Amino acid sequence: MANPNTTPIRVIEETAGYWRAVFDYPPFNVVDGDVFQALQDLLVRMEMTETLRVVVFESALPDFYLSHFDLTGRLGNVMTGLGPSGLPILMDTFVRLTKVPVVSLARIRGCVRGVSSEFVLACDMRFASRENTKLGHPELGVGLHPGGGGTERLPHLVGRGRALEIVLSANDFDGDTAERYGYVNRSLPDAELDGFVDALARRIASFDRRALAAAKHLVNEVSLPPSDRLLAAFTSFGTALGWPSAQNRIRAVLERGLQRDADFEKDWPETLGALGEPESTGGSR
Repeated sequence: MANPNTTPIRVIEETAGYWRAVFDYPPFNVVDGDVFQALQDLLVRMEMTETLRVVVFESALPDFYLSHFDLTGRLGNVMTGLGPSGLPILMDTFVRLTKVPVVSLARIRGCVRGVSSEFVLACDMRFASRENTKLGHPELGVGLHPGGGGTERLPHLVGRGRALEIVLSANDFDGDTAERYGYVNRSLPDAELDGFVDALARRIASFDRRALAAAKHLVNEVSLPPSDRLLAAFTSFGTALGWPSAQNRIRAVLERGLQRDADFEKDWPETLGALGEPESTGGSR
């Protein structure tokens, strides 16, 4: 369980135009209601700060960027409350991130799965450590499906076949594979990742905010999924959370050590194929 005294996100103001937002929510940076509240608060600051050009999202935990949705139920009103856009808070957070007139860069080290993948997909650009990235959508393995934009954003980036491979395999993808597929912009040697992203952020921060916002808006117009498709996936995900098969599979991974055991947390998608097989209908063809 996360430390209740820990602020999920620390903001470091490198310059007036360039901030770093550091996920620091040990032990695993599990995404719960507190993380979404911190993102909502940060979005307000991003929207209101006229000098701001770019925010780099990174992690203080080397093995966990953001791990996954909190499967113990500590979600607050993420699924039921509405954000400023009028969309459910989970959707609102990601939609506003894509549309805020500030450039968002994800500097990825460690595990990034499920809703955490959906967060980095909502960022404008993604840069991953070659040696230390595990990126994917394990939802199918626990009887669910992506519900925060993964199925809507991935096909545009990687194509239909690769999107289906990512979602239906419920497996991890390393930095180099993610780059080859288009899941991330670039995979870089870990020793070079910080310098590359910092240089890019500082370069972007030197440009005119109105021009940056206008260019981002124009790209958004031809690349973002419409809200009705996002809402349909979110609603379906909410329904899937109540399926008995999903509840059984979630219980099984929690019993094996998810959100408690660091070794299991790092590699748990590897176990999903052995959680349970469909019952045989008998007979032969």
